Amino acid sequence: MNRRTFSKTMAMAVAAGAFAPQDAWAQARTLKIGITGLIFRATPGEPENLEQALKDMSELGYHAFETWGSVLEHHDKAGTLSAMIQKYGIPLRSAFMGVTVHDPSMHKQSIAQVLRWGQVLKKHGGTFAVLNAGGVKREAFDFKAALPHIITGLNDHGKALADIGLASGLHQHTGSAVDGPDEVYAVMEKIDSRVFKFAPDTGQLQKAGGDAAKIVRDFKSIVAHMHLKDYSGWEHFQGYTPLGEGKVDLKGILDTMEATNPNANIMHELDGSGNAPYTPRETAERSKKYLQTLGYQFRR
Repeated sequence: MNRRTFSKTMAMAVAAGAFAPQDAWAQARTLKIGITGLIFRATPGEPENLEQALKDMSELGYHAFETWGSVLEHHDKAGTLSAMIQKYGIPLRSAFMGVTVHDPSMHKQSIAQVLRWGQVLKKHGGTFAVLNAGGVKREAFDFKAALPHIITGLNDHGKALADIGLASGLHQHTGSAVDGPDEVYAVMEKIDSRVFKFAPDTGQLQKAGGDAAKIVRDFKSIVAHMHLKDYSGWEHFQGYTPLGEGKVDLKGILDTMEATNPNANIMHELDGSGNAPYTPRETAERSKKYLQTLGYQFRR
């Protein structure tokens, strides 16, 4: 190729690039997005809904699923869990587990329960335990007094789970012993991150008055798992929304994780709602479409 032909070819390429779709130049996406069973009502009170949830999750192409430890235990005891996972071909990644860490007298009992659920999780291919610090009566709860017990309890739960080959992390939760942003910082700045990580819920961080994207950035080195949730404050879904329809900086959060830990577990989640404007499957599909605009790929 002579100089004139080369220059003409390069000019054409640059011109074509100037008009290329913006997403053609987007950063390559590595994270594999999974989904929890919450929107499908596959809950401890209705564990029978798990099969329909797995069917919808799989057909929409999500990469993995999460449900409650007690739901896994229910189906494991019934002998149906392995068959469902095999039938729908969507792997189990994680289990949500409520623990009691603010009351040291309950630590031993709480750890025993978590290990029981953890064994079921591991048996069926899961790798991560999502620990909610347990519900409390917030109006009477003294977080400052409970903080040393919370930190010790979470560390002990993390060590016990690590001993059976599972990773774990804190999922801050509305109404639990670790709720808003200030409490998250107080706990996660003192936790033993060698055995216990951060597994935030982005929508709940925003709902509690925090900047979810900033909090994820501040703890990016120890965020190993996440409930990716959006929040707008509207009347449905307890104020949460399908992804991309609220005020959470989801792209910023995902960019942080892509750069810091592209192997993190990212599980889309949305709460249920009376008189919901969409079916559970429609909400999951709306969120999938938003993630696709960011360049994320789904299973066929």
